[in-house]
Amino acid sequence: MMGIDEKLARLATLSPADLRAEWMQTYKVPAPKLSPDLLRLGIAYRLQEKVYGSIPIRVARSLTRPTTSAARTIKPGTQLVRSWNGRTIDVLATDDGFLMDGESYRSLSAIARHVTGTAWSGPRFFGLN
Repeated sequence: MMGIDEKLARLATLSPADLRAEWMQTYKVPAPKLSPDLLRLGIAYRLQEKVYGSIPIRVARSLTRPTTSAARTIKPGTQLVRSWNGRTIDVLATDDGFLMDGESYRSLSAIARHVTGTAWSGPRFFGLN
């Protein structure tokens, strides 16, 4: 009998058709139209779930809850650095916003807009999400 590690390693060698058959055997329903990589991940998840058990309900609920904005989770004193068109943008989080080049901004999006001249998500511009 194959152990979980061998089963997981074997998934990497299966063809798309074999993955669909493995999905059917694992889930007892036809495989959805997913890429081979996603089929592998889904099968691997189920195999591990059978061996180790499912995630606790508390954790599952926390994964479905919306998260807070990245900008709101940045603590004062945090320094963000981004290179943009040959320029280094250095931002410091403060209690009431952000400081860049001695000027205060209420949000990272305002800084991203100032730097790029176009509307950007500030957290995305600084690579926070």
